[in-house]
Amino acid sequence: MCGRFSLTVDGEALCRYYRVDAGNIIFEPNSNIAPGQYIPVITGGPRREAFMMRWGLIPRWSREPAKGYRMFNARAETVDRKPAFREPFLKRRCLIPADAFYEWKKVAGRKIPFRINLPGKRLFSLAGIWDCWVAEDGRRILSCSILTTDSNDYLKEVHNRMPVILADDDYQQTWLQERRIAEVKRLLHPYPGEMIAVPCSPGSGIMNPPRDAFPGQE
Repeated sequence: MCGRFSLTVDGEALCRYYRVDAGNIIFEPNSNIAPGQYIPVITGGPRREAFMMRWGLIPRWSREPAKGYRMFNARAETVDRKPAFREPFLKRRCLIPADAFYEWKKVAGRKIPFRINLPGKRLFSLAGIWDCWVAEDGRRILSCSILTTDSNDYLKEVHNRMPVILADDDYQQTWLQERRIAEVKRLLHPYPGEMIAVPCSPGSGIMNPPRDAFPGQE
């Protein structure tokens, strides 16, 4: 699973990186992003666009938005079959920018948070899906979920799951625009490159495992 991540560049720098207009982005760098917070998201279409979305997908058919707090992850193995995720996976895929994410390792009965990043601490994209929920009064909430898969060899000692990472620009473009779902599914695999996992210090603020805060989440 992926229950916390980091994005420590500002909205303007982020939009330059993805070559999108910054008009929809109001974001402060945050090294401890949690479900329920609003995050920058890149969508496809005729051209890339950036929006702020709430992390935790609210299906458009949901009666109320609270359901989204549990849906911050979608398993790659079942995303095309789960009612809440199937249509967004087929029609509304997105990129979720990050420069690190966190996983918790069980050590002697305790859960120790690890910060995980790519070499050079460079920016990368997490594979996401999004939806738009509309209230009876017309209020709209854009929301998203991060796809997860099995861990790669670098992370297996920390956790058995990791987010789907799209570090290559061609992969990102395929994820956003490809209509052949078989080609899209080819991207749903553990990241093959090197990753660096470092235990977080007690003063980092990354202390409570997301599963404890959101019981029942896959």
